[in-house]
Amino acid sequence: MRLGVVFPQTRPWRELAGEFTWAEEAGYDVAYVYDHLTHPTAAGGWLADGFTTLAAAAGVTTTMELGTLVASATLHSPVALARLAATVDDVSGGRLVLGLGAGSPRCAVADRGEDPTPGEMHSRLVDVVTEWQGATRSFGGLETTGLPPGATRPYLLLAAHGPRTLELAARHADGWNTYGGPGSSLTGPEEYWAAVEQQATGMTQACGRVGRDPADLRRSLLVGYGEVRPTVSVAAYVEVAERAQALGFDELVVYGPGGPGEQFTSDPEVHVAAIARIRG
Repeated sequence: MRLGVVFPQTRPWRELAGEFTWAEEAGYDVAYVYDHLTHPTAAGGWLADGFTTLAAAAGVTTTMELGTLVASATLHSPVALARLAATVDDVSGGRLVLGLGAGSPRCAVADRGEDPTPGEMHSRLVDVVTEWQGATRSFGGLETTGLPPGATRPYLLLAAHGPRTLELAARHADGWNTYGGPGSSLTGPEEYWAAVEQQATGMTQACGRVGRDPADLRRSLLVGYGEVRPTVSVAAYVEVAERAQALGFDELVVYGPGGPGEQFTSDPEVHVAAIARIRG
């Protein structure tokens, strides 16, 4: 199983740089950051730009993949997002995982005073992923290339929870990420795992509808926002990894030791010991 860690970029880079170095040394396969202008977990504090943080992280790591969990189609236009992703992928030597989702309406409000509906956000995501000149997004006059010479496109990880977005991921993504779906973080552990199982089943069904082998799609699960806290102990971490794998997930993502807030703070040694046990 692949193991990933999220570092919400709520501290200055001079403090955050060591977290990425530590994650690579601890054995994580990928380190993710937020892509938000505003977020409840960072209320009243600093929240750095995600893509800039990843470019800096590329300079202090060598093999670990680096990604957004997830970039916001509500916040970014297709051309600007493609340029950001291609640049970070180039700087990192091809290590970018472009996690992409509909995003949060909070960021649209913060950026331009808009408050899009869920339907509008889905339409924007579809346009960013597929059309680029669809109902909500378009471009013209671009005189430069989308990728540096010799580069290939970054790995695309789509966050999806509802039937339409699951099908979008099944058609176009290299991988799929979920946290269990809306409301899952507010439930107890067994209800949470039932929601995750329902999500996994939904993705399998979406693959069937579009004629894709479900085994071709990497399945990534973010755990730790609600009552299920894998990093409270080695045993809890291992149990979550086993349950995720039993449901067909091949990547588990947890929050890093440094917070923000007590909910996300954990002992780095728990991570190290759990990774070693999972790796066998």
